[in-house]
Amino acid sequence: MKTKIILLCCLFALQIVQGQDLESLLKIGVENSPSLQKFELKYLGVSEKKNEANSLPNTEFGFGYFVSEPETKTGPQRLKVSVKQMIPWFGSISSREAYSQSLAEVSYEDIQIAKRKLIASISEQYYTLLAIKAKQKVVKENKALLVIYEKLALKAIEVSKASAVDVLRLQMRQNELQQLALVLDQNFRAQQAALNLLLNRAKETPIQIPEVMELPKEEVLLTNKKLGVHPELLKYDKLYQSVIKSELVNQKENKPMIGFGLDYIAISKLPVANLNDNGKDVFMPMVSLSIPIFNKKYHSKTLQNELKQHEIISEKQERLNALKTLLETAKTNRVVARIRYETQVKNSEQAKSAEKLLLQNYETGTVNFKEVLEIQELQLQFQTNQIEAVKSFFVQTTIINYLSK
Repeated sequence: MKTKIILLCCLFALQIVQGQDLESLLKIGVENSPSLQKFELKYLGVSEKKNEANSLPNTEFGFGYFVSEPETKTGPQRLKVSVKQMIPWFGSISSREAYSQSLAEVSYEDIQIAKRKLIASISEQYYTLLAIKAKQKVVKENKALLVIYEKLALKAIEVSKASAVDVLRLQMRQNELQQLALVLDQNFRAQQAALNLLLNRAKETPIQIPEVMELPKEEVLLTNKKLGVHPELLKYDKLYQSVIKSELVNQKENKPMIGFGLDYIAISKLPVANLNDNGKDVFMPMVSLSIPIFNKKYHSKTLQNELKQHEIISEKQERLNALKTLLETAKTNRVVARIRYETQVKNSEQAKSAEKLLLQNYETGTVNFKEVLEIQELQLQFQTNQIEAVKSFFVQTTIINYLSK
Protein backbone atom coordinates (compact mmCIF):
# COMPACT_ATOMS: atom_id res chain seq x y z
CA MET A 1 0.00 0.00 0.00
CA LYS A 2 2.88 2.38 0.78
CA THR A 3 4.36 1.75 -2.67
CA LYS A 4 1.09 2.70 -4.34
CA ILE A 5 0.88 5.87 -2.28
CA ILE A 6 4.36 6.97 -3.40
CA LEU A 7 3.56 6.05 -7.01
CA LEU A 8 0.39 8.12 -6.98
CA CYS A 9 2.25 11.09 -5.55
CA CYS A 10 4.86 10.87 -8.30
CA LEU A 11 2.24 10.60 -11.01
CA PHE A 12 0.50 13.73 -9.84
CA ALA A 13 3.70 15.79 -9.59
CA LEU A 14 3.88 17.70 -12.90
CA GLN A 15 6.94 19.66 -14.16
CA ILE A 16 9.54 21.58 -12.23
CA VAL A 17 7.09 24.37 -11.38
CA GLN A 18 5.81 22.24 -8.56
CA GLY A 19 9.31 21.30 -7.39
CA GLN A 20 9.60 19.08 -4.35
CA ASP A 21 7.11 21.17 -2.37
CA LEU A 22 3.99 19.65 -3.89
CA GLU A 23 5.34 16.13 -3.60
CA SER A 24 6.09 16.62 0.08
CA LEU A 25 2.65 18.13 0.66
CA LEU A 26 0.99 15.18 -1.08
CA LYS A 27 2.96 12.77 1.09
CA ILE A 28 1.97 14.63 4.26
CA GLY A 29 -1.68 14.73 3.15
CA VAL A 30 -1.83 11.00 2.40
CA GLU A 31 -0.18 10.11 5.71
CA ASN A 32 -2.21 12.49 7.92
CA SER A 33 -5.63 12.63 6.29
CA PRO A 34 -8.42 11.63 8.71
CA SER A 35 -10.60 10.94 5.69
CA LEU A 36 -8.17 8.29 4.43
CA GLN A 37 -7.78 6.90 7.91
CA LYS A 38 -11.56 6.58 8.12
CA PHE A 39 -11.70 4.53 4.90
CA GLU A 40 -8.70 2.41 5.94
CA LEU A 41 -10.32 1.61 9.29
CA LYS A 42 -13.54 0.77 7.50
CA TYR A 43 -11.59 -1.57 5.21
CA LEU A 44 -9.99 -3.31 8.19
CA GLY A 45 -13.40 -3.69 9.81
CA VAL A 46 -14.94 -5.19 6.67
CA SER A 47 -11.93 -7.50 6.22
CA GLU A 48 -12.44 -8.77 9.76
CA LYS A 49 -15.92 -9.98 8.80
CA LYS A 50 -14.20 -12.86 7.00
CA ASN A 51 -13.37 -14.33 10.42
CA GLU A 52 -16.95 -13.73 11.51
CA ALA A 53 -18.21 -15.69 8.50
CA ASN A 54 -15.92 -18.63 9.34
CA SER A 55 -18.00 -19.83 12.27
CA LEU A 56 -20.68 -22.39 13.06
CA PRO A 57 -24.10 -21.68 14.57
CA ASN A 58 -24.28 -21.54 18.35
CA THR A 59 -24.01 -24.84 20.16
CA GLU A 60 -27.29 -25.57 21.98
CA PHE A 61 -27.24 -26.87 25.56
CA GLY A 62 -30.30 -28.04 27.47
CA PHE A 63 -30.99 -29.07 31.04
CA GLY A 64 -34.16 -30.54 32.45
CA TYR A 65 -35.11 -31.73 35.91
CA PHE A 66 -37.97 -34.15 36.39
CA VAL A 67 -40.21 -32.77 39.14
CA SER A 68 -42.33 -35.87 38.92
CA GLU A 69 -39.84 -38.63 38.21
CA PRO A 70 -41.16 -41.03 35.55
CA GLU A 71 -40.48 -44.66 36.33
CA THR A 72 -38.55 -46.88 33.93
CA LYS A 73 -37.64 -50.54 34.19
CA THR A 74 -34.18 -49.61 35.45
CA GLY A 75 -35.23 -46.79 37.75
CA PRO A 76 -36.83 -43.31 37.89
CA GLN A 77 -35.50 -40.52 35.65
CA ARG A 78 -34.02 -37.64 37.64
CA LEU A 79 -32.67 -35.13 35.12
CA LYS A 80 -31.85 -34.72 31.45
CA VAL A 81 -28.88 -32.91 29.82
CA SER A 82 -28.62 -32.37 26.06
CA VAL A 83 -26.18 -30.74 23.62
CA LYS A 84 -26.70 -30.14 19.89
CA GLN A 85 -24.64 -28.55 17.10
CA MET A 86 -26.10 -27.61 13.72
CA ILE A 87 -23.77 -27.83 10.70
CA PRO A 88 -24.44 -25.70 7.59
CA TRP A 89 -24.63 -27.34 4.19
CA PHE A 90 -21.36 -28.20 2.49
CA GLY A 91 -19.59 -25.08 1.18
CA SER A 92 -21.77 -22.63 3.11
CA ILE A 93 -18.92 -21.32 5.26
CA SER A 94 -16.52 -20.93 2.33
CA SER A 95 -19.19 -19.07 0.33
CA ARG A 96 -19.74 -16.68 3.25
CA GLU A 97 -15.99 -16.09 3.47
CA ALA A 98 -15.83 -15.35 -0.26
CA TYR A 99 -18.71 -12.89 0.09
CA SER A 100 -17.01 -11.10 3.01
CA GLN A 101 -13.78 -10.91 0.99
CA SER A 102 -15.65 -9.37 -1.95
CA LEU A 103 -17.06 -6.66 0.35
CA ALA A 104 -13.52 -5.95 1.57
CA GLU A 105 -12.37 -5.51 -2.04
CA VAL A 106 -15.16 -2.97 -2.60
CA SER A 107 -14.05 -1.12 0.53
CA TYR A 108 -10.45 -1.14 -0.74
CA GLU A 109 -11.51 0.74 -3.88
CA ASP A 110 -13.09 3.36 -1.62
CA ILE A 111 -9.61 3.96 -0.20
CA GLN A 112 -8.14 4.39 -3.69
CA ILE A 113 -10.90 6.83 -4.68
CA ALA A 114 -10.42 8.83 -1.50
CA LYS A 115 -6.64 8.98 -2.14
CA ARG A 116 -7.13 10.31 -5.65
CA LYS A 117 -9.63 12.90 -4.51
CA LEU A 118 -7.35 14.02 -1.69
CA ILE A 119 -4.36 14.34 -4.02
CA ALA A 120 -6.48 16.29 -6.52
CA SER A 121 -7.76 18.63 -3.78
CA ILE A 122 -4.28 19.27 -2.38
CA SER A 123 -2.90 19.89 -5.89
CA GLU A 124 -5.68 22.34 -6.81
CA GLN A 125 -5.21 24.20 -3.53
CA TYR A 126 -1.47 24.32 -4.15
CA TYR A 127 -2.00 25.84 -7.61
CA THR A 128 -4.32 28.43 -6.09
CA LEU A 129 -1.54 29.43 -3.68
CA LEU A 130 0.96 29.39 -6.52
CA ALA A 131 -1.20 31.77 -8.55
CA ILE A 132 -1.64 34.16 -5.62
CA LYS A 133 2.12 34.15 -5.00
CA ALA A 134 2.81 34.91 -8.66
CA LYS A 135 0.27 37.75 -8.60
CA GLN A 136 1.93 39.16 -5.49
CA LYS A 137 5.24 39.26 -7.35
CA VAL A 138 3.63 40.98 -10.35
CA VAL A 139 1.97 43.58 -8.10
CA LYS A 140 5.27 44.19 -6.32
CA GLU A 141 7.03 44.76 -9.65
CA ASN A 142 4.31 47.12 -10.82
CA LYS A 143 4.49 49.08 -7.57
CA ALA A 144 8.24 49.49 -8.06
CA LEU A 145 7.57 50.61 -11.63
CA LEU A 146 5.09 53.24 -10.45
CA VAL A 147 7.71 54.62 -8.07
CA ILE A 148 9.99 55.15 -11.08
CA TYR A 149 7.12 56.81 -12.98
CA GLU A 150 6.48 59.09 -10.03
CA LYS A 151 10.13 60.23 -9.99
CA LEU A 152 9.95 60.86 -13.74
CA ALA A 153 6.74 62.84 -13.28
CA LEU A 154 8.28 64.98 -10.54
CA LYS A 155 11.26 65.72 -12.78
CA ALA A 156 8.89 66.42 -15.66
CA ILE A 157 7.01 68.96 -13.53
CA GLU A 158 10.26 70.83 -12.93
CA VAL A 159 10.78 71.29 -16.68
CA SER A 160 7.06 71.83 -17.37
CA LYS A 161 6.63 68.52 -19.20
CA ALA A 162 3.98 67.23 -16.80
CA SER A 163 1.43 68.52 -14.34
CA ALA A 164 0.72 67.87 -10.68
CA VAL A 165 -2.38 65.96 -11.76
CA ASP A 166 -0.13 63.33 -13.34
CA VAL A 167 1.63 62.83 -10.01
CA LEU A 168 -1.70 62.50 -8.24
CA ARG A 169 -2.85 59.93 -10.78
CA LEU A 170 0.32 57.92 -10.18
CA GLN A 171 -0.14 58.11 -6.42
CA MET A 172 -3.79 56.98 -6.69
CA ARG A 173 -2.67 54.07 -8.83
CA GLN A 174 -0.08 53.22 -6.20
CA ASN A 175 -2.85 53.20 -3.59
CA GLU A 176 -4.87 50.78 -5.70
CA LEU A 177 -1.91 48.46 -6.08
CA GLN A 178 -1.26 48.66 -2.34
CA GLN A 179 -4.88 47.68 -1.76
CA LEU A 180 -4.52 44.80 -4.22
CA ALA A 181 -1.35 43.65 -2.45
CA LEU A 182 -3.13 43.62 0.92
CA VAL A 183 -6.09 41.70 -0.53
CA LEU A 184 -3.75 39.14 -2.10
CA ASP A 185 -1.96 38.76 1.23
CA GLN A 186 -5.26 38.01 2.98
CA ASN A 187 -6.26 35.58 0.22
CA PHE A 188 -2.92 33.82 0.54
CA ARG A 189 -3.37 33.42 4.30
CA ALA A 190 -6.89 32.02 3.83
CA GLN A 191 -5.86 29.59 1.10
CA GLN A 192 -2.78 28.52 3.07
CA ALA A 193 -5.00 27.77 6.06
CA ALA A 194 -7.35 25.75 3.83
CA LEU A 195 -4.43 23.73 2.46
CA ASN A 196 -3.01 23.10 5.93
CA LEU A 197 -6.40 21.84 7.08
CA LEU A 198 -6.41 19.45 4.12
CA LEU A 199 -3.06 18.24 5.40
CA ASN A 200 -4.57 17.92 8.90
CA ARG A 201 -2.07 20.23 10.58
CA ALA A 202 -2.01 23.69 12.17
CA LYS A 203 -3.50 26.22 9.78
CA GLU A 204 -0.71 28.73 10.51
CA THR A 205 2.02 26.37 9.27
CA PRO A 206 3.99 28.27 6.58
CA ILE A 207 4.10 26.75 3.09
CA GLN A 208 6.97 27.58 0.78
CA ILE A 209 5.59 28.54 -2.63
CA PRO A 210 7.64 29.61 -5.69
CA GLU A 211 6.79 32.98 -7.22
CA VAL A 212 6.89 31.92 -10.88
CA MET A 213 4.25 30.04 -12.88
CA GLU A 214 5.22 28.68 -16.27
CA LEU A 215 3.66 26.21 -18.66
CA PRO A 216 5.54 23.07 -19.66
CA LYS A 217 6.90 23.38 -23.18
CA GLU A 218 6.02 19.84 -24.25
CA GLU A 219 2.42 18.69 -24.39
CA VAL A 220 1.66 15.22 -23.02
CA LEU A 221 -0.47 13.08 -25.30
CA LEU A 222 -3.55 11.84 -23.51
CA THR A 223 -5.82 8.87 -24.19
CA ASN A 224 -8.86 7.34 -22.51
CA LYS A 225 -7.32 3.86 -22.25
CA LYS A 226 -6.66 4.06 -18.51
CA LEU A 227 -10.12 5.37 -17.70
CA GLY A 228 -11.54 1.85 -17.67
CA VAL A 229 -9.37 0.89 -14.68
CA HIS A 230 -10.30 3.94 -12.64
CA PRO A 231 -11.16 3.00 -9.01
CA GLU A 232 -14.63 4.53 -9.37
CA LEU A 233 -15.33 2.03 -12.17
CA LEU A 234 -13.46 -0.88 -10.59
CA LYS A 235 -15.68 -0.42 -7.57
CA TYR A 236 -18.74 -1.23 -9.68
CA ASP A 237 -17.03 -4.37 -11.01
CA LYS A 238 -16.31 -5.52 -7.49
CA LEU A 239 -19.81 -4.63 -6.35
CA TYR A 240 -21.11 -6.83 -9.17
CA GLN A 241 -18.89 -9.68 -8.01
CA SER A 242 -20.07 -9.22 -4.43
CA VAL A 243 -23.68 -9.66 -5.57
CA ILE A 244 -22.67 -12.91 -7.30
CA LYS A 245 -21.03 -14.09 -4.08
CA SER A 246 -24.12 -13.01 -2.14
CA GLU A 247 -26.27 -15.18 -4.37
CA LEU A 248 -23.98 -18.17 -3.74
CA VAL A 249 -24.49 -17.63 -0.01
CA ASN A 250 -28.24 -17.42 -0.60
CA GLN A 251 -28.22 -20.73 -2.49
CA LYS A 252 -26.28 -22.43 0.28
CA GLU A 253 -28.64 -21.10 2.94
CA ASN A 254 -31.49 -22.61 0.95
CA LYS A 255 -30.02 -26.06 1.65
CA PRO A 256 -30.75 -28.22 4.72
CA MET A 257 -28.71 -27.99 7.90
CA ILE A 258 -27.53 -31.14 9.66
CA GLY A 259 -27.50 -31.33 13.44
CA PHE A 260 -25.59 -33.69 15.74
CA GLY A 261 -26.36 -33.99 19.42
CA LEU A 262 -26.29 -36.07 22.54
CA ASP A 263 -28.90 -36.54 25.29
CA TYR A 264 -27.94 -37.74 28.75
CA ILE A 265 -30.61 -38.93 31.23
CA ALA A 266 -29.70 -39.61 34.84
CA ILE A 267 -31.49 -42.69 36.33
CA SER A 268 -31.90 -43.41 40.04
CA LYS A 269 -31.55 -46.96 41.35
CA LEU A 270 -34.59 -49.01 42.37
CA PRO A 271 -34.64 -50.66 45.79
CA VAL A 272 -34.59 -54.06 44.10
CA ALA A 273 -31.82 -56.60 44.32
CA ASN A 274 -30.30 -58.42 41.37
CA LEU A 275 -31.82 -56.11 38.76
CA ASN A 276 -29.80 -55.81 35.57
CA ASP A 277 -28.78 -52.24 34.67
CA ASN A 278 -30.35 -50.93 37.84
CA GLY A 279 -29.88 -47.15 37.89
CA LYS A 280 -27.92 -47.17 34.62
CA ASP A 281 -27.83 -43.73 33.00
CA VAL A 282 -28.97 -43.28 29.42
CA PHE A 283 -26.84 -41.82 26.60
CA MET A 284 -28.70 -41.11 23.38
CA PRO A 285 -26.83 -39.78 20.27
CA MET A 286 -29.08 -37.75 18.02
CA VAL A 287 -29.08 -36.54 14.39
CA SER A 288 -31.44 -33.81 13.17
CA LEU A 289 -32.15 -32.17 9.85
CA SER A 290 -33.35 -28.58 9.34
CA ILE A 291 -35.08 -28.21 5.97
CA PRO A 292 -36.16 -24.77 4.61
CA ILE A 293 -39.58 -25.89 3.43
CA PHE A 294 -40.97 -22.36 3.40
CA ASN A 295 -38.21 -20.91 1.22
CA LYS A 296 -40.01 -18.01 -0.40
CA LYS A 297 -37.52 -15.56 1.10
CA TYR A 298 -34.64 -17.28 -0.71
CA HIS A 299 -36.38 -16.98 -4.08
CA SER A 300 -37.04 -13.31 -3.30
CA LYS A 301 -33.37 -12.81 -2.43
CA THR A 302 -32.37 -14.35 -5.79
CA LEU A 303 -34.63 -11.94 -7.64
CA GLN A 304 -33.25 -9.01 -5.62
CA ASN A 305 -29.69 -10.01 -6.54
CA GLU A 306 -30.56 -10.19 -10.23
CA LEU A 307 -32.09 -6.72 -10.10
CA LYS A 308 -29.08 -5.43 -8.18
CA GLN A 309 -26.74 -6.72 -10.88
CA HIS A 310 -28.66 -4.87 -13.60
CA GLU A 311 -28.66 -1.75 -11.41
CA ILE A 312 -24.87 -1.91 -10.97
CA ILE A 313 -24.34 -2.30 -14.73
CA SER A 314 -26.46 0.78 -15.40
CA GLU A 315 -24.75 2.80 -12.68
CA LYS A 316 -21.32 1.87 -13.99
CA GLN A 317 -22.20 2.92 -17.53
CA GLU A 318 -23.66 6.17 -16.25
CA ARG A 319 -20.52 6.91 -14.23
CA LEU A 320 -18.26 5.93 -17.14
CA ASN A 321 -20.06 8.40 -19.40
CA ALA A 322 -19.76 11.10 -16.74
CA LEU A 323 -16.02 10.46 -16.30
CA LYS A 324 -15.47 10.49 -20.07
CA THR A 325 -17.29 13.82 -20.29
CA LEU A 326 -15.24 15.22 -17.42
CA LEU A 327 -12.01 14.01 -19.03
CA GLU A 328 -12.83 15.47 -22.45
CA THR A 329 -13.85 18.76 -20.85
CA ALA A 330 -10.60 18.92 -18.87
CA LYS A 331 -8.54 18.17 -21.98
CA THR A 332 -10.35 20.88 -23.93
CA ASN A 333 -10.01 23.39 -21.09
CA ARG A 334 -6.30 22.66 -20.88
CA VAL A 335 -5.86 23.43 -24.58
CA VAL A 336 -7.89 26.61 -24.10
CA ALA A 337 -5.69 27.57 -21.13
CA ARG A 338 -2.56 27.26 -23.28
CA ILE A 339 -4.16 29.38 -26.03
CA ARG A 340 -5.08 32.06 -23.49
CA TYR A 341 -1.61 31.96 -22.00
CA GLU A 342 0.09 32.45 -25.36
CA THR A 343 -2.29 35.31 -26.21
CA GLN A 344 -1.60 37.05 -22.90
CA VAL A 345 2.15 36.66 -23.42
CA LYS A 346 1.85 38.42 -26.78
CA ASN A 347 -0.33 41.14 -25.30
CA SER A 348 2.11 41.64 -22.42
CA GLU A 349 5.06 41.96 -24.81
CA GLN A 350 3.18 44.49 -26.94
CA ALA A 351 2.23 46.45 -23.82
CA LYS A 352 5.88 46.63 -22.81
CA SER A 353 6.78 47.91 -26.30
CA ALA A 354 4.07 50.58 -26.04
CA GLU A 355 5.37 51.52 -22.60
CA LYS A 356 8.89 52.01 -23.95
CA LEU A 357 7.61 54.20 -26.78
CA LEU A 358 5.71 56.41 -24.37
CA LEU A 359 8.69 56.78 -22.04
CA GLN A 360 10.95 57.67 -24.95
CA ASN A 361 8.85 60.80 -25.37
CA TYR A 362 10.21 61.95 -22.03
CA GLU A 363 13.50 62.87 -23.71
CA THR A 364 11.91 64.56 -26.71
CA GLY A 365 8.75 66.17 -25.43
CA THR A 366 5.84 66.04 -23.01
CA VAL A 367 5.10 62.67 -21.42
CA ASN A 368 1.44 61.64 -21.38
CA PHE A 369 1.40 59.91 -18.02
CA LYS A 370 -2.30 59.13 -18.39
CA GLU A 371 -1.49 56.89 -21.34
CA VAL A 372 1.43 55.41 -19.42
CA LEU A 373 -0.92 54.47 -16.59
CA GLU A 374 -3.42 52.97 -19.02
CA ILE A 375 -0.68 50.82 -20.53
CA GLN A 376 0.51 49.88 -17.06
CA GLU A 377 -3.01 48.79 -16.07
CA LEU A 378 -3.31 46.75 -19.26
CA GLN A 379 0.06 45.17 -18.60
CA LEU A 380 -1.00 44.20 -15.08
CA GLN A 381 -4.23 42.76 -16.46
CA PHE A 382 -2.35 40.73 -19.09
CA GLN A 383 0.09 39.40 -16.49
CA THR A 384 -2.77 38.46 -14.18
CA ASN A 385 -4.63 36.73 -17.01
CA GLN A 386 -1.43 34.93 -17.88
CA ILE A 387 -1.14 33.62 -14.33
CA GLU A 388 -4.79 32.54 -14.32
CA ALA A 389 -4.25 30.68 -17.60
CA VAL A 390 -1.30 28.78 -16.12
CA LYS A 391 -3.33 27.98 -13.01
CA SER A 392 -6.20 26.72 -15.15
CA PHE A 393 -3.79 24.57 -17.15
CA PHE A 394 -2.46 22.83 -14.04
CA VAL A 395 -5.89 22.47 -12.43
CA GLN A 396 -7.18 20.79 -15.58
CA THR A 397 -4.09 18.57 -15.62
CA THR A 398 -4.89 17.60 -12.03
CA ILE A 399 -8.38 16.55 -13.11
CA ILE A 400 -6.91 14.56 -16.01
CA ASN A 401 -4.46 12.85 -13.65
CA TYR A 402 -7.31 11.98 -11.28
CA LEU A 403 -9.15 10.31 -14.13
CA SER A 404 -6.37 8.65 -16.09
CA LYS A 405 -3.45 7.84 -13.79
